Amino acid sequence: MQAKSLPPTSSLTILSSSQSAKELDASPTTAYSAGHLPSYRAVKNLPYELREHCMIYLEEGLHCQALNLLTSLLTSGFTSSSPLPAFLPPPHYLALIATLAVHPTLTTRAKTLDRVQAANLALRYLRLVLKHAGPVNGNLNDAFTFNSLSFSSRRGGSGRRRITGEGAIPPVDDDERIDTELANAGSLWAHAEGFWHVVGWCFNCSILHKRRWERWNAWLTYMIEVLEVDWDAREHGEGHESREKSLIMKYINSGATTAGRQRHILRAVFADGRTKSVAEFGEIWKNETKELKKDVDVTKAEKKIDIEADNYGDYMEDEDDEDLTDSPEDLSPPPEQMTESIPNVADDLGGMDSVNLRLRLLSLLSKVSAGLPDDFTDLNTLYDNFLEHIRSLPIPAFFLIISPTTLRVFAPAAASSLAQYILRSLIAASAPLPLNDNISQDILGRSYLPFPANTTSIVDNTKVSLCVETLLRLLDHHIGLAWTPGLQEAAEAGIKARTAKAKKKQTKRGTDRDWGGDGTWLAASAERIRGVVGMAKP
Repeated sequence: MQAKSLPPTSSLTILSSSQSAKELDASPTTAYSAGHLPSYRAVKNLPYELREHCMIYLEEGLHCQALNLLTSLLTSGFTSSSPLPAFLPPPHYLALIATLAVHPTLTTRAKTLDRVQAANLALRYLRLVLKHAGPVNGNLNDAFTFNSLSFSSRRGGSGRRRITGEGAIPPVDDDERIDTELANAGSLWAHAEGFWHVVGWCFNCSILHKRRWERWNAWLTYMIEVLEVDWDAREHGEGHESREKSLIMKYINSGATTAGRQRHILRAVFADGRTKSVAEFGEIWKNETKELKKDVDVTKAEKKIDIEADNYGDYMEDEDDEDLTDSPEDLSPPPEQMTESIPNVADDLGGMDSVNLRLRLLSLLSKVSAGLPDDFTDLNTLYDNFLEHIRSLPIPAFFLIISPTTLRVFAPAAASSLAQYILRSLIAASAPLPLNDNISQDILGRSYLPFPANTTSIVDNTKVSLCVETLLRLLDHHIGLAWTPGLQEAAEAGIKARTAKAKKKQTKRGTDRDWGGDGTWLAASAERIRGVVGMAKP
């Protein structure tokens, strides 16, 4: 249902202040304040001889040796006072390292501890590149480019190339190319259809494939930090035009047509592990979620490396499908077929790590919309798409998304506006809604606090209560509430109105069967509202 009356405006005015969209856009996405953005080291190209050493290590599958050498070269010369330039390899080396950090043969299907260590070293090196060189100096925009080639044979197709619209990575001279499968056709950047495909698959794994999620979680956390830091660095350091060349804008503009890209992006962010979601955001590599058979795992792990005898252990061996077996998770039904209640309220969205990453992406998209509406979309349209996914969530998942605790990844202005935008679509028609998204104690008490939902649904009335509670707690945290009899009366009136309206929905057999669990959520929210108002009393 479309939000009624006037939707929240792009001013995103928070609480009692007057923060504009421009000010929201200028607030850092990351934990750094605008005046304390990190300073990065200058970068020098890795000398040819050292690149050759690294290339040989990588081509021979000696990943730990290559990564230890690269890490040493990166961190050498660093002092807090006057650091020397950092030595970095070309972008296609970083692209390979990003693949090593998450590829199943080095993580969930690693045959040796050395391979597991290589994946961990790869992720550590990527984090050090971000810390020392930053996303712009480190040329991560070129390194983390999907190759515009996705192989439909991954899903049983003919193997034809499909253009993703992101653009090809810079060409690499033949003598500089790393001659290994994982650096080319087997890489993450060649297999995935684009960044949002990876995002959707990551979140599907958070629900369906917990072992794969452990690794994808670390990889996606890193990538989101890259996107956030890249946006902030360009916005604060290089002006408006530079943000159009940011990594997040490249990912936004890739793949789907302009008309469908927002919906595609948000379907990825809200991927829920159901059949439809897995069909759109499927595995990146063939048999990715399968595990090694135990006997194979033991046998392969015992192989030793002896370079002088041309014995490379399992590095030069292709993986055999016969060595693989389904993980226990693969044998579980999809979420839509599960009928038992889930004790952990975060499980519907893959756990708290998954929830936080989803919200960080939504927050970043909000900032991009505020900063580059002509290149992406205006905030009202973006929030329409947010609403389409958030409003229909089950109450436990809705609570996690709309809770002030999890919404803190948003700027306060955006958190307030998002809560109001959702609330406007649910609240009773009799509520005198404000003309914009300014919020104050008076507006809250007059326009939101006393009113029920526009339906008799216990679910809708609970969601109204949760949104009102969020606005109340945002006000209390950022401005402070001043207790008045009017505030107390409005809070009590709303609690009674929502409870009474929800109880009107009766069946011939008595109270609606949904009242039990959902009624508990409504009652708990009511008590929290009373608690926040009561704490404001002198």
